[in-house]
Amino acid sequence: MRTPPPAPWQRLTAVLTPLGWGTLAGSLVLYAAGFALGYPEPVVLATGGLLTLAAALAWTAPRPRLEVRREVTPLKVPRGDAAVAVLNVTNLGRSLSGLRAQDRIGAAEHTVDLPRLPKGVARTVSYPLPTDVRGEIPVGPLLLVRADPFGLTRRVRSYGSPVTLLVRPRTVALPVPPSGRAHHLEGPTSDNAPSGTVTFHTLREYVVGDDLRHVHWRSSARTGTLMVRQLIDASLPTTTVVLDTRDLRELAVDAAASVALAAARAGFPVRLVTGDGPVPDAKDPEAVLDRLALVRTGTGGVTEPTRLARGGGSLVLVTPDPAEAGRVAGVRRRFDRVICVYVGTGAVAVPGVAVLPIGSLDALPLAWGSR
Repeated sequence: MRTPPPAPWQRLTAVLTPLGWGTLAGSLVLYAAGFALGYPEPVVLATGGLLTLAAALAWTAPRPRLEVRREVTPLKVPRGDAAVAVLNVTNLGRSLSGLRAQDRIGAAEHTVDLPRLPKGVARTVSYPLPTDVRGEIPVGPLLLVRADPFGLTRRVRSYGSPVTLLVRPRTVALPVPPSGRAHHLEGPTSDNAPSGTVTFHTLREYVVGDDLRHVHWRSSARTGTLMVRQLIDASLPTTTVVLDTRDLRELAVDAAASVALAAARAGFPVRLVTGDGPVPDAKDPEAVLDRLALVRTGTGGVTEPTRLARGGGSLVLVTPDPAEAGRVAGVRRRFDRVICVYVGTGAVAVPGVAVLPIGSLDALPLAWGSR
């Protein structure tokens, strides 16, 4: 993309750095001292400082003509996986040197020194982005700084807009949580669902093969695009994942994400609940990961949210507190199956609840298969 016109402050020829202001102030003091005391040496030094400052201003005065593009790839990444920023700079004007890119990454600033840019030459540099902490990491704005060799003056200009890198939980592949209702394990159905269980879910664009009886003509006329009703089998077993966030651990978030993702990818409804209440809009695999990427430590326990959760299907509690496994046993009659993923070590036995202790995410598939 071509760069936008410079803002008014960016049209300034150049700005002095702290060292430049110091050089200017020192030169003026030397001039005053030389004339006041009648010594030529301070005047010579002051003249040299001012000439150097003038040369620095002349170095940075021309406004560079640059085409700059910075991309972050990927924009969503599991915690610990690689994400990079790729910076492409093309020089459309005179030859440039002393160019430096400054990109703000979260609360830190990353600086890249660009090699000399002859006219018409493009340079590409990349630098890694931190992904060790789950959550949103703002990247930008990107600043290009051109400074003189003495560091007395510089020209700063921003390019593009900030973007957000979303660091998601890590996950492992798991089978769908069993619900005790084998006739639903084929996945979601619509036309063949039992009578009274097919309900309207949303509108979407028509694709070849859709039943024309499901076309929503009013919406199609309003949007100019053929829209159809998407129906779901409301009788499908729901997987309710309850995440204890009072002593939030990344392993707990990873485990909850793995369980919810397994159900969502299989097309089954998923409900995410924390001590602060239900997590909204976690209806598909991408939404599950996006929402869990933003979960933070909470103050509420999971006993009350679990008690209020709608019954049916599987209940999976993820907690570092072994006492919660005992409390969740009180609602086991409302669910077809209750599983507690205990993020810790040691044996925990609760009648009617499958307790799976794990010390690492890699241990979850093995424990899950032995439930």
